[in-house]
Amino acid sequence: MAHFAKVRDGLVVDVIVAEPEFFDTFVDDSAGQWIQTSYNTRGGVHYGQDGEPDGGTPLRKNYAGIGFIYDATRDAFYEPQPYPSWTLDENTCIWNPPTPYPTDGQSYQWNEETTSWTLVTE
Repeated sequence: MAHFAKVRDGLVVDVIVAEPEFFDTFVDDSAGQWIQTSYNTRGGVHYGQDGEPDGGTPLRKNYAGIGFIYDATRDAFYEPQPYPSWTLDENTCIWNPPTPYPTDGQSYQWNEETTSWTLVTE
């Protein structure tokens, strides 16, 4: 089985699981196109069932989700920009904050006003 994203005007509106041959006889009169996506692809890397890179062939940078963008020029799926200050990594098609997430084991949330991470306190 494979995964396919329905793309309309560059936006993913549906994702289904089907055999590629399904599209040989499937009639879809709605606008858009079906594009294959890989459940095991994240950031341009193919991952195995153990969650580790397995050397497989990545497909379209990221697994498509409803609301994702399909960029035909990059032939890539990626999420909408989460914050105005974040930039798209051209190699992974993942949005990056201007300041990396802290690695001290604590929980943080992004503060766009200060363009920094704020410690989450309970």
